[in-house]
Amino acid sequence: MKKIILSIEGMTCSACSNGLEKYLNKQKGIKQASVNLVLANASIEYDEKILTVDQLNEFVKKAGFKSLGEFKEIKIESKNKKEKRKFIFFTVLAIIFMYIAMGHMIHLPTLEMIDPSKNPIGYTICLFIFAILFFIYGFDVLKNGYKNLIHRTPNMDTLVGIGVLSSFLYSIYSMVLIIRGDTSAIHHLYFESAAMVIYFVKLGRYLDGISKDKTKEAIQKLVKITPEKATIKVDGKEKIVTIDEVHKGDIVVSRPGERISVDGEIIEGKAHLDESFITGESKPVTKDRGAKVIAGSINYDGYIEYKAEKIGRESTISEIVKLVVEASNTKAPIAKMADIVSSYFVPIVMIIAILSFLLYLILGYDFASSLIVFVTILVVACPCSLGLATPLAIVVSEGKCANHGILVKSSEILENAQKINTVVFDKTGTLTYGTLKISEIKNYSKMENNELLQLIGSIERKSTHPIGKAFTDYMEENRIKPLEVKEFGNVSGYGVIGKANNQKVIIGNAKILKSFQIENPYKEDENELAKKGNSIVYVVQDKEIIALIGVNDIIRKNAKEVIEKLNKNKIDTIMLTGDNKETAETIAKEIGIGKVIANVVPSEKTQVIKELKKQSKNVMMCGDGINDSPALATADIGVSVKSGTDIAMDSSDVILTRNNLDCILTLIHISKSTMKIIKQNLFWAFFYNILMIPIAIGILKPVGIVINPMIASLAMVISSLTVILNTLRLRKK
Repeated sequence: MKKIILSIEGMTCSACSNGLEKYLNKQKGIKQASVNLVLANASIEYDEKILTVDQLNEFVKKAGFKSLGEFKEIKIESKNKKEKRKFIFFTVLAIIFMYIAMGHMIHLPTLEMIDPSKNPIGYTICLFIFAILFFIYGFDVLKNGYKNLIHRTPNMDTLVGIGVLSSFLYSIYSMVLIIRGDTSAIHHLYFESAAMVIYFVKLGRYLDGISKDKTKEAIQKLVKITPEKATIKVDGKEKIVTIDEVHKGDIVVSRPGERISVDGEIIEGKAHLDESFITGESKPVTKDRGAKVIAGSINYDGYIEYKAEKIGRESTISEIVKLVVEASNTKAPIAKMADIVSSYFVPIVMIIAILSFLLYLILGYDFASSLIVFVTILVVACPCSLGLATPLAIVVSEGKCANHGILVKSSEILENAQKINTVVFDKTGTLTYGTLKISEIKNYSKMENNELLQLIGSIERKSTHPIGKAFTDYMEENRIKPLEVKEFGNVSGYGVIGKANNQKVIIGNAKILKSFQIENPYKEDENELAKKGNSIVYVVQDKEIIALIGVNDIIRKNAKEVIEKLNKNKIDTIMLTGDNKETAETIAKEIGIGKVIANVVPSEKTQVIKELKKQSKNVMMCGDGINDSPALATADIGVSVKSGTDIAMDSSDVILTRNNLDCILTLIHISKSTMKIIKQNLFWAFFYNILMIPIAIGILKPVGIVINPMIASLAMVISSLTVILNTLRLRKK
C-alpha cells in the first residue's frame, strides 16, 4: 500500500469534501481516503499495483473537482490587489443596486428614467443588467453547484444555485410581462434578491478564505524556518543556489548569522547553533566536526562546512510538516459525526424546500410567495458552519502543538488527550535525561578498576541502551582503549553477554541473576547503592558476581513540577521501569510519583498497560520510543520523548521534539480547549439551522416575523463567521 496527499481545487463546503471522500472510498484499489476541507487536500492510501496517480487524479475529476497533483506545501494565498479591487467594486455596486431597487420604498430621490412608478420598463431593465453583473461575479458558485448536482454530491453551492436561478428566471418572466404592459408584475421582481444572495455568498467565501489562511499560519511558520538559498562548494569555489538545487553529498557552507539550509553532518569548522525551534533549548549548542545539523538552525559565531544528508521532503522540518498535515487529514470521532450529519443535510433541505413550496401553493398562496419561501429555505440552510466546526479547530490546534514541539500523529489524539486519567512514565531517558554516569564501583574481582571497566565497556560499546553509553563515556574520559569483543549477545530487557580478552562476562540488571540462577552475596552493597538512587549493573563471570556498579542519572529539571500539576488535576502518575525497586522508589519519592512498578522487561510493561486499561483507565504512556515501543503502542496515547532528528523512525502517537515533560500538560490543555471550541461550534451550527429553517418556512409568520432570501444569505454568512471567529480564539489561548 502507498500513501499520497493530493491538492484539491473546487471544494467550498463540507458537503463537497464529504462527497469527494465517499466517492474515493468506493473506488477499487483505494484502502482509505480522507479529505481535508481547510487544507484543500485528500490523503489517499491505495494499492499501487492496481492504481496509478493519474487514475487517482481522474477519480477526483469524475467526482466534480480538480486535482492539482501531489501536495507539496501549505500555501497561504494572500488576496491580491486585483481580487480585492473586484470585491470593493461589487460592494459599491451592491449599495447602488439596493438604492435603485428599494430607495423609492423609503422615498429617497430617484432618477426618472429608473423610477418604477414613472418608467417601470427602464427600472426593470436596469435591475436585470445589475443582476447579470452579479451572476458573472458569482459564476463559480453557480457552476460548482450545477457540477456537484450532476455528480450527485449536492452542496451549499447547489442550494444557492437552485435558489437564485429560480428567483432570477421568475423575475425574467415578470420582466417580459412588464415589457408587454402588465405593470403589476413589477411587484414580482426578485433580481436584487438573487444578486444580493450571490454577493453575500462571495463575501462569506472571501472572509472564509482569509480565516482559513490564518488557521494555517502556525504550520506555515515551520516551512519558513528553512532558508530559500544555500551556499555550496563546487570545485573549490563557492556558489549560491536555491534550496531545490542542493543535492545529497553537496558541501554546504554556513557563516555566522546564517540559517542551516539542509540537514547534514559537519566536516569542517566549529560553531554554536540555535536549535530552539526543534529542541526548545534556549542555549546555543556547540557543534564540531562529525556533529549533525538541522535545517533552520541559526549559526551564531562560526564558519562551518557540512555535507548535505537530508534534503527536501527528507529533512527534519519537512518531516514535521508532513506529520502535522497528515494528522490534520485524519478524522476525530466527533468530526465523523459532523460529516455524517452534513452528508444528509443538503438533500433533506432540498426536500423541505420543495415540500414547503408545494404546501404554500396548496394553502392558496400565489406562485411568487411560494417561490420566495422555497428560495429562502435553500439559501438560509448553512452546511458550511457545520462542516467547518471541527476541521478548522483541528488545524489550528495541530499548528499550536507543532509550535510547542508536540507532534500529534492523529486528530483522534487531540480528542482523547483530555480524557487521560493515568500517565505512566518510563524512568531512564524520560523522567531523567538518560545521560548516565558511573558513580560508584564495588569491585570483587582480582582486576584493577580500569581493567574491569575496560572489559565491561568494550562489551557495552555494542549495546544501544543508555546505560551502555555510561561505560563508553567512562572509557573515553579515562582514555581506556576498547578491546576486541567476540560472542556478543543482547538479552532484551535483561542485559548483554560478551567475550573480551578471553574473559566471558554477563552484564545486566537484577533480572539477569534470576535468569542465570546466580546467587547474590552482596545484598548490603546492593542496598547501599540503591539508597543513593543508583541504577545497579551486575557483572557476572563463571556464575559469580565480580562487580556491582552504580550508575546515576540526572532527573529532568521540571519533572517534579509536571508530576505535581498532574496530581493536582487528579491524574494518577506511575513509574514503570526495568530498574531495581529501591532506585526507582528513591527517584519516585523525590519527584512525587505515587506508584512504582520496577524490575519489568518490555513485554511486562505492555502487560501492565493492558491491566490498567482493563481497570477502565485512560492511559498515556511516556517513554523513550525504543525499548518502550510495545508499551507505547498498547497505551491509549503513546508519547515519545526524543530528539527531533528521530521523528521519521518513531512509532508513537505523539512525539515531544523538545524533550520537555511540560509538553504533556500543554497537550492535555490544548486538547481540552480544542474540544470545548468544537462543541461550541457544533452547538452554534446546529442551533442556527434549527432556528433559521423553521423561520424561513414561515412558522413565525402569525406574529409578523418573516425573512426573505437577502436576509437569509446574510444570516448564512453570520453563521459561518460565528464558527470561524470562535475557532480563531484557539490561536490566542
